[in-house]
Amino acid sequence: MAESPASQRALVIRKAGYLLFLLPPILMPAGWLLGRDTGLPDLMAWYPVFWIFGVIPLLDYAVGCDTANPDEATETPLMQQQLYYRVLTLLAVPIQVLLLAWAGWVFVHGDLGFWGRLGWLVSMGVVSGINAINIAHELIHRHGRLEPWAGGVLLSLVAYGGFKVEHVRGHHVHVSTPQDASSSRYGQSLYDFLPHAWKWNFLNAWRLEAERLQRRGLPALHWRNELIWWYGLSLAIAAVMTWIFGWLGLLFFAGQSFVAFTELEIINYVEHYGLHRRRQPDGRFERTTHQHSWNSSYLVTNLFLFQLQRHSDHHAHPARRYQVLRHFDDSPQLPGGYAAMVVLAMVPPLWRRVMDHRVEAYYRNELEQLGAAA
Repeated sequence: MAESPASQRALVIRKAGYLLFLLPPILMPAGWLLGRDTGLPDLMAWYPVFWIFGVIPLLDYAVGCDTANPDEATETPLMQQQLYYRVLTLLAVPIQVLLLAWAGWVFVHGDLGFWGRLGWLVSMGVVSGINAINIAHELIHRHGRLEPWAGGVLLSLVAYGGFKVEHVRGHHVHVSTPQDASSSRYGQSLYDFLPHAWKWNFLNAWRLEAERLQRRGLPALHWRNELIWWYGLSLAIAAVMTWIFGWLGLLFFAGQSFVAFTELEIINYVEHYGLHRRRQPDGRFERTTHQHSWNSSYLVTNLFLFQLQRHSDHHAHPARRYQVLRHFDDSPQLPGGYAAMVVLAMVPPLWRRVMDHRVEAYYRNELEQLGAAA
C-alpha cells in the first residue's frame, strides 16, 4: 500500500530531525557558557538536566506523536542501506570522548562549588546515558565489526561493557519473563528493581561470556573474553582521567558512569513494566512480539533517541535499524515520552497511579498472571 503524502513528509522531516541527537551533548557547553555569562555557574551546571527532564516532555506534548511508518516494499530496503543513518550513530564515539575529557576538565578546574560539581556530574551522566548507552544500544545489534565495536567503546566510556553481552544474549532472549533482570514486574517499585538489575545484569554478562568460551573449549578468563577488553578499556580511561585530573577526575568518571547506567536501567524499568510473555502448554514462553514492550511515538524524544521509544518493534525485530522501526497501534502505549516517564518512575505512588490501570486494561482477561509475575 502506498504511503500517504503526509506520511512521506513525516519520513523526510524525521531524516533531518535525527540531527537532534546532537542536542544532549550541546547542552553541556551551553550550560557552562550560561554559568559563565550569568555568574551562576552552580545553578547552570544543572541546565542539561532541566532541559532533558523539563523542557523535552513539554515539547513532546506540544509537538505530539509521529506514527508514520516507511513502506515495507519500497522505502524500508533503501533506508536500511543508506550510509547517512550509520554515520550519525558512529559520530557518537568521537563526540563522547571529547565531551568526557572537556567536562572532566570543567569539573576539576571550573568555578564550581559542591552543588555545582554535583549538578555537572549528574548532567554529564544523563547526557552519557543518551549519547553513549542509547547509541551503543543501536550499534551492538548490528552485524560486522565496526558498529558493534564502536558500541563497545561507547559502553566502556560509562563502565558498562557488560551491557554489550547481556543485552543481546540475555535480555532479548528472556525479555518479559521472570528470568530477565531488566524486565520490571507489575507492582514492583523502581527502587526494588534497580539493585536487582545492577547486580544480575553484571553477573549474567560474565556467565553468558563464560558459556560462550566454554563451548569453544576455552576458560572464562581468556583473552578472547570480550568483557575483559571492555572493562579493561574502562579501567584505562579511569587511569587516564586520574593521571590528568587527579582523584577528582576519577570521581567524575565513576560518577557520570553510575548516573548513565542507572538512567539506562530506569528506562528498562519503563519499557517493560508489568508486561509478560504467556507460558505455553509445553512450558516455554511465547515468542516475543511487538506486544511485549511499551511503545511511545512522541516525536521529539524519538528523534534525539534514534527511535528507541519504538521499542516494541525493536524487540520483535532486533535486526531492524532505528530508521525503519515501526509504530503499531496494538502495542501497549506509554502516556508520555521517556523523558517524562523516567521522572514519573522515580515517584512510585504516581507511577503506579498512572501505569497500573494501563497494565490491568491490557491484560483485562488474565489478571491472575499479573499476580504471579509481581
